[in-house]
Amino acid sequence: MGKLGGFLEIERAGIPYRDPAERARDYSEFVLKRPDEELAEQGARCMDCGVPFCHNGCPLGNLIPDWNDLVYRGRWQDAIRQLHATNNFPEFTGRLCPAPCEAACVLEIRENNAVTIKQIEQSIVDRAWKEGWIRPRPPKRETGYGAAVVGSGPAGMAAAQQLRRAGHAVTLFERDEAAGGLVRFGVPDFKIEKAVVERRVQQLIHEGVEVRCGVDVGVDLTVDELRDSFDAVVLATGSRVPRDLPVPGRELDGVHFAMDYLYSRNRWVATEAGPRPMTEAPDPSGLSAAGKNVVVIGGGDTGADCVGNSIREGALEVVQLELLPEPPPTRPDELTPWPLWPSKYRLSYAMDEAKTIDRGEQDFSITTTRLSGDDQGRVSTLHAARASDEPPFAAVDGTEFEIEADLVLLAMGFLHPEQGLIEAFGCEKDGRGNIKAGTYETSTKGVFAAGDARRGQSLIVWAINEGRQCARMVDRYLGSLPSRVVRPAPHTVHTGNVEPADEGPEGPPRKVSPGLGPDPSPAPQEF
Repeated sequence: MGKLGGFLEIERAGIPYRDPAERARDYSEFVLKRPDEELAEQGARCMDCGVPFCHNGCPLGNLIPDWNDLVYRGRWQDAIRQLHATNNFPEFTGRLCPAPCEAACVLEIRENNAVTIKQIEQSIVDRAWKEGWIRPRPPKRETGYGAAVVGSGPAGMAAAQQLRRAGHAVTLFERDEAAGGLVRFGVPDFKIEKAVVERRVQQLIHEGVEVRCGVDVGVDLTVDELRDSFDAVVLATGSRVPRDLPVPGRELDGVHFAMDYLYSRNRWVATEAGPRPMTEAPDPSGLSAAGKNVVVIGGGDTGADCVGNSIREGALEVVQLELLPEPPPTRPDELTPWPLWPSKYRLSYAMDEAKTIDRGEQDFSITTTRLSGDDQGRVSTLHAARASDEPPFAAVDGTEFEIEADLVLLAMGFLHPEQGLIEAFGCEKDGRGNIKAGTYETSTKGVFAAGDARRGQSLIVWAINEGRQCARMVDRYLGSLPSRVVRPAPHTVHTGNVEPADEGPEGPPRKVSPGLGPDPSPAPQEF
């Protein structure tokens, strides 16, 4: 259970960031690493609670007290095995998840005192990659069944990996030039460098997953062709239809959806720093914030990423607007009591950078009333007003004002998946336009759904969990079909935690045992 009484003796040490003024000049990751000794101390703070609420806070059900204890005891290789038991891509979640597990930590009853779970998670997997402990794990046997996964975001990648490790032939389709979904094209390199994503893609390939990028299912490959070629299909296309801004002047040049801008910036960084895409990439568009007054509408993570990219490009000033009122500085117990995710103000990494270099401003309870432009049809002014504190957050009379705006980025979230492919498969939809698939199987036999396409816009941990659980249902479905001739696998190696897909090592580690034993995998391959 870590160090007996350690949480009483050892102070929480949060995630260290690079200096805001320094990191605002480059695209390298801004999170710093702590020495192993400091991380062991942080792991020692975990109490191994009788009821570990962190499990409930984590959609993946990560075995958090177990690997906290293993890090405290210096058993890093055992820790990565425990971490992989429930999470295919902990380096993604360790960088991008907001850590609801920490909000649910029992120590968080005293606010801002939780175990630094996210920091320990990232350090475990980063060390595992460095030491060569993470290796391709192709299946021991081939089932003879084939599954297609459409969409290569975290949900699609997780589903593909679990299905492949169960012995099915898996093809992963992606319409963009590289795999990874929004983790690759939506999230900036300074939050997750794309080599981190690419090495997981290469692991899938070495395990036998066929990754086909630049293939738009429904356009380049018809739905009928796909269904004729595979025994099961997983739709993991994400929730990609953005929420629009229905105000006069929306049609002006210079008003764009946030994801169009982020795609452009990520493609530009890829041309400068790599990695190379799997197919020919579109030229980065001329969409740029350099030398402009930028207004970002939306106060979430996507909006913050737009702010971070804009100041790195050299925007004159960036203003970020949020429709909702400013949250309180501490957890409001009457609204979001522990262990719920607290609705409180958090200064984003990007606004911290923008304010540090005196080029950013953030405001709450602001509604946009209209946009106006110059003689060439380009946006020049955003007209706004203070919004009321209650829905529908209408403009308050007498509070109107204007903001100079050469570029307006709409980062107001997403509505639902793109509808065309869903309709082509004949799948039922729920009231929000998501794929209706209560147990991951849609109304169309043999077609399954996972991730944001099924549950709506959500967290990366939910996406990975959805991919894993969907793979279980697909595996069960394939097992119900007439048996195929089982072909021997080309390699016989240890397959990890795949039968059933969500099981890991046999129980949690015994605290006094010498360890889980050596990893039986072969020597690491170069990829």
